Amino acid sequence: MNCRAHGGDGNWVPLGRALTGGKYCQIEATAAAYLDEEEFNDIPDMPPSPLKAQGLDIHLVSYSKGKVLSTPGFDVIKKLPSFVWLSPAASIGSEVTYTVDLVTCPGCVILMHDDEKVLQKDVDFIRYLEEINGLFVYETKGESLARPTAATYGLGSTPMAHRKMASIDRPNLLRIMSNDRPMLRGGLMKKFTTVDASKEVVVVVDPYSTGCVIVQEIQSRGYKVIALWTRGFSEEMKKHVPVSCGTITYHKEVTEGDNIGETTRELYSAAGQLRIVACICGGEAGVDAADLISERLMVRTNGTQGMFAKRRDKKVQQELIKAAGLRSVRQAAGNKFSDVEAFLRSEHYPVVLKPTDSAGTDGVKLCHNFSEAKEHFHHLFEVEAVNGGYNTEVLCQEFLKGKEYVVDSASRDGEHKTTAVWVYDKRPANGAAFVYFGMLPIDTASMEAKLLINYTNLVLDALGMKNGASHAEVILTASGPCLVEMNCRAHGGDGNWRSLARALTGGYSQVEACVDAYLDKKSFQSLPKIPPSPAKAFGEEVILVSYAEGYVIGTPGYDAIKALESFVYLETGVTIGCKVERTVDLLTSLGSAILLHEDEEVVKRDVMKIRDMEKNNQLFEFKQSTTLMSATSMINFNDFNIS
Repeated sequence: MNCRAHGGDGNWVPLGRALTGGKYCQIEATAAAYLDEEEFNDIPDMPPSPLKAQGLDIHLVSYSKGKVLSTPGFDVIKKLPSFVWLSPAASIGSEVTYTVDLVTCPGCVILMHDDEKVLQKDVDFIRYLEEINGLFVYETKGESLARPTAATYGLGSTPMAHRKMASIDRPNLLRIMSNDRPMLRGGLMKKFTTVDASKEVVVVVDPYSTGCVIVQEIQSRGYKVIALWTRGFSEEMKKHVPVSCGTITYHKEVTEGDNIGETTRELYSAAGQLRIVACICGGEAGVDAADLISERLMVRTNGTQGMFAKRRDKKVQQELIKAAGLRSVRQAAGNKFSDVEAFLRSEHYPVVLKPTDSAGTDGVKLCHNFSEAKEHFHHLFEVEAVNGGYNTEVLCQEFLKGKEYVVDSASRDGEHKTTAVWVYDKRPANGAAFVYFGMLPIDTASMEAKLLINYTNLVLDALGMKNGASHAEVILTASGPCLVEMNCRAHGGDGNWRSLARALTGGYSQVEACVDAYLDKKSFQSLPKIPPSPAKAFGEEVILVSYAEGYVIGTPGYDAIKALESFVYLETGVTIGCKVERTVDLLTSLGSAILLHEDEEVVKRDVMKIRDMEKNNQLFEFKQSTTLMSATSMINFNDFNIS
């Protein structure tokens, strides 16, 4: 019992009077109680029923957070037919966070109207504004435009030195694979090798993540494998072996020498009487070394001649495909602002700024105007890069608008075979514009797939990628496909997608095709140019999204996911004791699940179950925290200093 008048700055007074017919509210009644006994006695013991007007006090809810740049939602609310009063708790310059209690409520609105339908329509509109994060425009910050990978969830598919520490504490990576699904047993092509395979050896450079899966495929054909570790490759990353691979034993392990001659001698020594027949990269860290060493060993190679020596450089990639007459990203780069100023003044916004030698998403920012771009350009030269040292050049690029696709290929002597086409499911969530929800296979007979495959093959030619696996990220823009970047190695993610890819094609994936490209010409030639249409099965990768935050004390959602009929694989870095944040970017991604089944409806149903668990916060049990439970109307928002 509060022994004083209703608070909330009295914003409810016009509504209170209207509800009683415009005659009185608590304000008049209080004054009469002290000053006019006759007037007080004339006031009814309770308000009339039915009430004389329609209205309510709406407490606003924020599903996003950030520093407020403008408040367009407030301006729209003031124009609603039923609008009476707005009491904001946030203004320009305020820090708004997710609404979880009274203190984090961004304000309240009084609505009133004679027509109940008009009132309900306005209430629904405000709730819609909240859901689409239309109340505020925030100051922009670095946005992660890359998809979540195993690196996100814990151990990483890039060298540990190239990882930023996430805001979520994920000490262990949990990996669970189904072992009893019929589709995962048998029915796949058995590869036979030559009689000489037992006398031959393959060098795999930095075999981690999907590289380990490639190693096992090579070994299954009777070849020995030498693991060549590049200088500086961490001991921890050497242990990054997918759960599907179990334990891997190499014929020998060699560390890269101080020069190519020393490395080559070490490899020949490790091979002994065995003949080295191929040198393959086992991950992004090993691409450059694999090209150089394969060239020196005089085995199948992409070479290091001319501009092709820098084919991994994002800037060089765009220059090469532009020179080939292909759609490329508009860009400019330099080490002083005058090098890029003309581009930034003429380019449509937003634009992407990043260091040319960035690791992952280090320093990447989506800038929405010239001033922001200029500020970030100078900022990048003032901060230390994630991989040590300081940035030497900044790349400014057009922001490609459209769906993002992935085209997986394998090549031999310039002949390209597409092994899969995927599309990323990206949607707004928790106030962020680009949250990854999954990766879905695309029918290769579709027009979009035909465009993407043809374009990707031309890009591979332009980059001099004649041999081995490649993983292209492409945006399908209004003016056609445009390369984001070409990864000159196999699709990452620990190869967790392999079982799905093999089921889709009826027996092969990029892993088998890559090994065929190097070791089995006849089998490679027998592979189709593109996967079959329609696909032989249904499935997708579901990337897990959190709409809640807190410290995890239980993971009931994991058991529910494992029990799904289409479940194949679950990978997550969130275990009991971790702190989970709402998913807004790369660092706050939870993990992913692979689903696969012969029946498309089963897959759709299981995906929906996961999405329902996310929305209803059933993936995790969180430690309970003290929450302010008082009625909002008792609070004067100005007391909280939010604005």
